[in-house]
Amino acid sequence: MSTKILVVDPAERPDIIRGLASEVRVAILKLLRNGEERNVNQIADALRLPQSTVSSNLQILEDAGLVTTESKKARKGSQKVCRTAFTDILVGFRDDVSAASDGGIEVSMPLGLYTVCEVSGPCGLCSVEGVIGLLDVPDTFLEPDRMKAGLLWFTRGFVEYQFPNNTKLNRTRPKALEFSMELSSEVPGTAADWPSDIFLEVNGVHVGTWTSPGDFGDKRGVYTPNWWKLAGSQYGKLKNWRVNGDGSFVDGMRISDVTLDDLLIDQHRSIRMRIGVKEDANHPGGINIFGRGFGNYDQDIVLRIAT
Repeated sequence: MSTKILVVDPAERPDIIRGLASEVRVAILKLLRNGEERNVNQIADALRLPQSTVSSNLQILEDAGLVTTESKKARKGSQKVCRTAFTDILVGFRDDVSAASDGGIEVSMPLGLYTVCEVSGPCGLCSVEGVIGLLDVPDTFLEPDRMKAGLLWFTRGFVEYQFPNNTKLNRTRPKALEFSMELSSEVPGTAADWPSDIFLEVNGVHVGTWTSPGDFGDKRGVYTPNWWKLAGSQYGKLKNWRVNGDGSFVDGMRISDVTLDDLLIDQHRSIRMRIGVKEDANHPGGINIFGRGFGNYDQDIVLRIAT
């Protein structure tokens, strides 16, 4: 099962908090966590609980979106099989939503607050205090301390962030969507000439690709901490990915014909942004993402919505 992480703000999703407020439901989620599907009887037997208790609690988990169910053929009739929707659930408070100066909306997302990840090594995470977990071990991307990350890197794969869709809350219509972040290629050490095709998806739609020219280490990043060796990636380029009614752009240069209408923003309660490097990229040169405390810009991943 690929790693799927849910980060939930209790103020936004009280239904999920209620879903977790039960020893029985937590036990069910732990049982299903490895991705194996089980029917109601199998869950009841494993937890030594009455079938009726399991069924009622599964319904609560399903209503909260924490468990998915499917009817399959059995020896006699059909059976209901269950899977967990997420491998890990983190509870965090978000207070970083603000109105942009142009009357739009701006959300600043900490680097480590991704909700889904699937990465390959070499890879790693750093906070301003030091390395998080183990270097070149993809499972480190599940460490709780990842929430402190100011720099992350990997070779192939992606990280996905789930931004609140505040246009639905404010009942406003977006005119443009923009993501701002500091990026570079990733190579062991550094190399100014190391191209990498970095892709961006929004709500499952491939927006386009920007080719990073290299992994920069000719000088220390303005905000990169002194303990980080000069032989490591120091800074990136601040890139602005923008989608409007005319198409998609990086720093004003057109990269695709995908428009805002293609993203179906009004049909989603959140805005899912995925960034990474595909296995079949022409230039599979890895990715560094710089957040607060690293690089030249000292900023998180910023979403701006013009309304």
